[in-house]
Amino acid sequence: MTDTTGTTGTANTAGGTGAGATASAAEGPRGDVRPPEVEADERTTLLAFLDYLRDAVAAKAAGVPDEAARAAGVPSGTSLLGLVKHLTAVEHNWFTWAFAGEGGDPLDDEAPPAPGETAGEILRAYREAAGRSNAIAAACDRLDRPGARSLREAPPPTMRWILVHMIEETARHAGHADILRERVDGSTGR
Repeated sequence: MTDTTGTTGTANTAGGTGAGATASAAEGPRGDVRPPEVEADERTTLLAFLDYLRDAVAAKAAGVPDEAARAAGVPSGTSLLGLVKHLTAVEHNWFTWAFAGEGGDPLDDEAPPAPGETAGEILRAYREAAGRSNAIAAACDRLDRPGARSLREAPPPTMRWILVHMIEETARHAGHADILRERVDGSTGR
């Protein structure tokens, strides 16, 4: 695994971008993985925990047959691939669109997986979005610097706020993914 945060003990994956491409994630359930042990600066610590959560989400969707990963696991219609697709859009919207100011319109973060999209394609897009997000965060000179625009009716948030929000958002959906994966095949663990 490649570690792009410069820490030891942190499992940044997918070509150094987080969002899970560990061998165990590609093969199916990975069991319980402890949070990163990192003693570093604030940015490195925040990115290490965000990557840890991205890996957890991706691992829950990896190795599940497309049909099961796409199937709603709860009455609201939430599916494993739907969660990953949502998080891909949220990564893009906060880091690329809002902070970096790139692109015309934000992505629809409620769009379900398209009929022709495979689990592999959706996971790959998530890894790529996480990689872009990490590059934008790494290039930011100060965590208290506001971005170019906001997704909310508020001034553009700082990089620090975006990182903490993405940890919260990804952690929330990692919990959802835990439940959905357990319903598919009984797999548990982080």
